[in-house]
Amino acid sequence: MARSANQKSKLLYVRDFLLRNSDQEHPVTVNQIIGFLSQQDIRAERKSIYDDIETLRRFGLDIIQTKEDGRCGYYVGDREFQLPELKLLVDSVQASKFITHKKTVSLIKKIEGLASVYQARQLSRQVFVANRIKTMNESIYYNVDEIHSGIAQNRQIRFHYFDYTVDKQRRFRREGGFYQVSPFALTWDDENYYMVAYDSQAQVIKHFRVDKMVDIAVLEEERDGKRAYAALDMAVYARKVFGMFSGEERRVRLRFDNRMVGAVLDRLGRDAVLVPDGPDHFTVTADVVVSPQFFAWIFGFHTLAQIVGPQDVVEEMGNYLAQVAEMYAAKEQELCSGGYGSS
Repeated sequence: MARSANQKSKLLYVRDFLLRNSDQEHPVTVNQIIGFLSQQDIRAERKSIYDDIETLRRFGLDIIQTKEDGRCGYYVGDREFQLPELKLLVDSVQASKFITHKKTVSLIKKIEGLASVYQARQLSRQVFVANRIKTMNESIYYNVDEIHSGIAQNRQIRFHYFDYTVDKQRRFRREGGFYQVSPFALTWDDENYYMVAYDSQAQVIKHFRVDKMVDIAVLEEERDGKRAYAALDMAVYARKVFGMFSGEERRVRLRFDNRMVGAVLDRLGRDAVLVPDGPDHFTVTADVVVSPQFFAWIFGFHTLAQIVGPQDVVEEMGNYLAQVAEMYAAKEQELCSGGYGSS
């Protein structure tokens, strides 16, 4: 009888069947393996399957034999990714706003392919994508690839950068003109993906939302700003810049209620030096980029946080709060006079 075209691939089919159809709770029998091979038009005897299993073990596949009610079974034990690790990956993809809905579904499907079919069902039961906030820019993966190419090739890149209007249409900055920068890194902050790059024209390090970049092209010019980036500690940089809002970097002294220790360490890092200030408070000194987002972070603690110094930053915070209060006072007056929503 002529050998099937798949016969030479028999060992690979056995490996694939074990990886996809077995786990600790679902061992497979030799007869099941033979049945699967038969569906692929591959002839196999029991002894050849035993030989294949031993070959795969020597190759490094952790195949474990079980015996229950006199019936032998086999399953893959130690996998490249264990189920809890795959769950972490799925959760990360689900939570990432910069990954579009379409790509989220595609990536999770690929992650499920790293588990057995039974484990994949467990993962899929814990997937909740439908109502999550996701970016609308489907080209973000092309963006990431182009940015990495610029970094790897030591080349500058150019791109268009946009915001959204109230009717959800793109409005390009610089009146549709290109940005040209030297890319150095990609970083994650506040659930968004940012490119950190050197702007030769402004001679400063800047950051750009990757999902708001389009028409990226790698240029022939070599990157500028290597010294500026070398002096930048990315971990420290991410802690200083709140919500990736730009502003002047200042050293500030902050005072918090003791109940806020966890929140402060989450934001400023475990290396932050907390100095007791009476029985119920502590102070901390940190280098931050002073911006409306920084003030909003402080304001979010209500009366449990306070900027102590320097004085000009304290005054700037006071002005920020006064502007917010003024806006709401005007709105309250408008409501009281019947000027809002009246018929």
